[in-house]
Amino acid sequence: MKKKYSISIFIPLVLALLVVLIFFFKDRYSGQEGILIEYYDTVQNIPVVIREYGLPIDSFVIHSGRIRKDQNLSSLLQNHGVSLRTINEMVNASEGIFNLRKVRYGNPYKFFCSRDSSEKVLYFVYEHTPVEFFMIDLADSARVLRQEKELQVVTREVSGEIHSSLWMSMLESKLDQMLAIELSEIYAWNIDFFGLQQGDMYKVIFNEHYVDSQYVGLGKIQAAWFYHSGNDFYAIPFVQDSIESYFDQDGNSLRRAFLKSPVRFSRISSRYSHSRLHPILRIRRPHYGVDYSAPVGTPVYSIGDGQVIETSYKPEAGNMVRIRHNSVYTTAYLHLRNYAKGIRVGKTVKQGDVIGYVGSTGLSTGPQVEPVRKENKTAYDSIRNIIMSRFDQIQSADTSRVIPASSD
Repeated sequence: MKKKYSISIFIPLVLALLVVLIFFFKDRYSGQEGILIEYYDTVQNIPVVIREYGLPIDSFVIHSGRIRKDQNLSSLLQNHGVSLRTINEMVNASEGIFNLRKVRYGNPYKFFCSRDSSEKVLYFVYEHTPVEFFMIDLADSARVLRQEKELQVVTREVSGEIHSSLWMSMLESKLDQMLAIELSEIYAWNIDFFGLQQGDMYKVIFNEHYVDSQYVGLGKIQAAWFYHSGNDFYAIPFVQDSIESYFDQDGNSLRRAFLKSPVRFSRISSRYSHSRLHPILRIRRPHYGVDYSAPVGTPVYSIGDGQVIETSYKPEAGNMVRIRHNSVYTTAYLHLRNYAKGIRVGKTVKQGDVIGYVGSTGLSTGPQVEPVRKENKTAYDSIRNIIMSRFDQIQSADTSRVIPASSD
């Protein structure tokens, strides 16, 4: 009984010691850049190994710092005893991998040196981005290796209400403002983000990227919902013809197309060009539009839905109408003889509405995606129902969960 009692006391003590060791090393190293901690079970007499960039840190003397203004890699390495010959070998070894002259001010670096009195540089690591780093192996011959830190993807489900603008709502919720830009791109043809109203609401399921517990950028938007002007606008991703696009709850693409031409029965007299010979001035200058030749009095049509934001006369453009179609596209119609009845700033126009007469410049085209096809409808409906169910569960609180890095 006495021996059994001793064993029962010994095992908890070992486990307690293991926990103390783990927390000791965690507190000591986990806050450092680039640290990758690997713990081994001391109960089995295997030592705890702490690795950074894959290197066991207890095998080296480590010196760290950040690139100073106007500092180059050559002087930095020479200051740590690396010879010019070795530096030249590094430059040759890095060809096609990384330009060693392109180090960035403020970026972190570390020297891994031998533990003897010489402290010879064995490895040099430069972090080019929070994800990407370059390891220069100087242990034998110079080798340059490009590597990436493990990317952690966090899925977030957030909701919010518009008080002034989507941008401010993201700021108030401490979200990446890039999320507002991405949403404006997705909904470019459905929602006028310049015309959002107080009380409009949104819910978004999206990914964020982290490295070493540091946020490094926005990932994929998995789905979105907007409530605007009394209508629901869903953005549901679906792959059709090997291309993923966003569709609404009925399977219609969120993308729209412009009319091919703002005038009918016309010919193109001059295309978009960076160097066009001006027909009147006889000099070459950029021409950022498309000219259409048509008889005087020919109606000019708006190539898409939008709002008139300018009607003006300018010496080179003549009578002009400018229409904002969404947060991405704006078109301008120049050289008009006169405006159509009712065309003024603030007027809402539909695709195909007459806005003036005689020719125009400033044509843009947009991509178009067909709706979900009949043979894909069952698969799409299944995905849609799952996503809509998730949105129903999202309340005002922000929730997050971790998913594998391969999922984004």
